Amino acid sequence: MSELQTFLTENRSKFEADLCELLKIPSVSTDSRYKADVRDAAAWLHRQFDQLGFETKIFETPGHPIVYAESPAVPGAPVALVYGHYDVQPPEPLEEWKSPPFEPTIRDGNIYARGATDDKGQMLTHVKSVEAWIKSVGKLPLQVKFLIEGEEEIGSEHLTPFIQEHDDLLECDVVVISDTSQFGPGQPAITYGLKGIAYYELKLFGPKQDLHSGTFGGAVTNPANTLSKMLSSLIDEKGKVQVPGFYDDVDPLTDEERNQFGSLDFSDADFMRSIGVEGLTGESGYSTLERRWTRPTFDINGITSGYQGEGAKTVLPAKASAKFSFRLVPHQDPAQLSESLKTHLEALVPPGIRMELIDFHGAPGFVVPLDSPYMTAAAAAIEKGFGRPPVFIREGGSIPIVTSFVEQLGVDVLLLGWGLNDDNTHSPNEKFCLADYHRGIKASAALWHTLSKITPNQA
Repeated sequence: MSELQTFLTENRSKFEADLCELLKIPSVSTDSRYKADVRDAAAWLHRQFDQLGFETKIFETPGHPIVYAESPAVPGAPVALVYGHYDVQPPEPLEEWKSPPFEPTIRDGNIYARGATDDKGQMLTHVKSVEAWIKSVGKLPLQVKFLIEGEEEIGSEHLTPFIQEHDDLLECDVVVISDTSQFGPGQPAITYGLKGIAYYELKLFGPKQDLHSGTFGGAVTNPANTLSKMLSSLIDEKGKVQVPGFYDDVDPLTDEERNQFGSLDFSDADFMRSIGVEGLTGESGYSTLERRWTRPTFDINGITSGYQGEGAKTVLPAKASAKFSFRLVPHQDPAQLSESLKTHLEALVPPGIRMELIDFHGAPGFVVPLDSPYMTAAAAAIEKGFGRPPVFIREGGSIPIVTSFVEQLGVDVLLLGWGLNDDNTHSPNEKFCLADYHRGIKASAALWHTLSKITPNQA
């Protein structure tokens, strides 16, 4: 495969230029002002696959388009389905970016732009690896299918129905996803577990308009005060979530997992330094990695109420709202949580306040087996791409569609992360290490070779 390696080396600049092209497209899925840009990103990917001779189609949904592509079938070899997403988070707050979020900029070996690591850069490694095979060797050693959506950042609402309706089209032996992280710089990882999510907005309505806090304070229920009390009721000082029944289906950590996590090269001091804090908190009785990877959590994501402008304005606000999320572990049911949460909050509503709870989306967590031949093949490919074997980790993030792949297609899922924990995912100055971008392409190219050696019924 020397011709493949030569192609990968000689086309590094082209691969970076292609990444910059995609990153320039502001495909923010949650904001309707970017709807045309989201479609442009889908069209850009369609052209990439079309130029490689893939059978390619854009499927329309009630939301944003889904891009599907497949290479020719290879009899006797397994079929791999690559999933990724071309939509990105909103770039705000814009003033905190050192360079504009949709003007890709290279600094200190990193490319900075919204979507650089989540998920355009990571997803594109697989597109570029199949390009390398086709343009150097002439064909892939197995059939590779691509399913790239534009709604991952808003809950993948239309993807699960698409999978259900097109299970024949998506038939495969293994799903490959790169939307996670390495364990640390230079230490690649395979993620075998992800948390689920349940995301809500709580709205409280009081008087018909903002009131003078001196004239009306103490007589009229303040929505902001009430919101603060209601949110504080959801978690105690020891980091335990207080929604009734929240921990009923949470499996305890095994000694094997605790030993495995404890053996990893991780330091609380280094972790604190990397995120700029001087202390850590969380559920009592668990290490930092255990809290992040294996324990369910609650976090407020945003609060709005009253006067937010410069200077003082003494008002009793007419309304207050908060967005918050729970990260869930395997066996916790988001729908059951929603029922318990609503009952818990309704019991706390005082006179003079009307409550509205919006359930945005939810997905369960999952854990995949470590003993499949696909996991072994992935580990070998990553070692070829990164020069050292991967470690096996769990993650606190959520990829809601993974559960749909497992349940609907009945296949193993490989979560191969090329990013880093300090890539500022969802934050200003999002980045992706260009060396890891190229290592990811190399590992992906090796993956098609190692997977092709598996007899499909072997798994």
